[in-house]
Amino acid sequence: MNQAKPASIFNIAVIVAALGYFVDIYDLQLFGIIRVASLRDLGLTEDQIRIEGESILQWQMVGLMIGGVVAGIMGDKKGRLSVLFGSIVLYSLANIANGFVETVEQYKWIRFVAGLGLAGELGVGITLVSEITKKEKRGLATSLVAGIGLTGAVVAFIMKENFSWRVCYFIGGGLGMLLLILRISVYESGMFNAVKKSAVQRGNFLMLFNNWDRFKRYLFSILIGLPTWYVIGVLVYFSSDFAREFGITEKVDPGKAIMYAYAAISLGDILIGLVSQRLRSRKKALFIFYGITIVFMLLFFTIQWNGSAQKMYWICAGLGFGTGFWAIFVTMAAEQFGTNLRATAATTIPNMVRGTVVLMTTLFINFKQSFSVIDSGDLVGLLCFTIGLYSILTISETHNRDLDFLEE
Repeated sequence: MNQAKPASIFNIAVIVAALGYFVDIYDLQLFGIIRVASLRDLGLTEDQIRIEGESILQWQMVGLMIGGVVAGIMGDKKGRLSVLFGSIVLYSLANIANGFVETVEQYKWIRFVAGLGLAGELGVGITLVSEITKKEKRGLATSLVAGIGLTGAVVAFIMKENFSWRVCYFIGGGLGMLLLILRISVYESGMFNAVKKSAVQRGNFLMLFNNWDRFKRYLFSILIGLPTWYVIGVLVYFSSDFAREFGITEKVDPGKAIMYAYAAISLGDILIGLVSQRLRSRKKALFIFYGITIVFMLLFFTIQWNGSAQKMYWICAGLGFGTGFWAIFVTMAAEQFGTNLRATAATTIPNMVRGTVVLMTTLFINFKQSFSVIDSGDLVGLLCFTIGLYSILTISETHNRDLDFLEE
């Protein structure tokens, strides 16, 4: 029997999922924020910092892609809570281990392990919250999870400004361990408990590919999220490189750019839940926020910078606000699939998007061999937004969809 769904979005599951995502984002963005300082401390030159920094980020993202598949399957086979417990233990220990690295190779492997752990947090958390919250308030609840969680990047920047990079990693690991205590009070999804008693297949990753309709839902759900990691993984992460090309004479700190972007993403993720609720449509809300992102992307490449680093930070904030559709994007992914495959889909989809940053940065780097940094960024962005807009047009609306169904 399914447990009664909470009447309020401010229930323990939502709060714990939000705090879990907070620690997730703290760790996920911490490397980008302390990348230069940590690699410089390891004795790397400026050219090595750029090359090895890109490589370590790719190792982390590959870990996310692999971990997303494993966590999603386990979330449907063993339960949402078991994955949430396991993921936070893994990435908390990886965080602590990061504080002890002495070589680039160690750094790569530990960020890979951290990626494996981080992969399960958001998708499974959104799945759990979606299944135990009334459908009329589902969008608001998941937006609250993302809105609170994304402030983890802001806190990571504040920690970077006040502590050494090694201590910042220790703090992340400690926060994760503290969260384990709160997780004890969260109960399992009633929908999952009901499906667990049936004979239906659960967590079969291949089911996402053996049916054309299901594969299209899966593929388009991934492609909708491409602009988010184009903005973060290319424009914001490499804001200092773009700044040089734009002739900005003041020093641009990528960590500060990430902080501005994520503070605005947090606001956007909360607002989009309200917009989706008001319009009674996930797709219309996505189109609005896509439009905001495109406006700020055009400003990014055409504005007169006048040597101002602060202007770069504010444009990054605008880009972040526009890409504050992460919560609705992942919620739509969860709503597209039945209970026996929901965690697998909702966990792998955002991590596949995160993993595409490897392809985006590779494209960006290869384009730079033939084009300028600015034109290369333009081309990657045009590709991402064209694909994303087509995917929104193609995928089905899921607002107020009843989630108590199965994939056969």
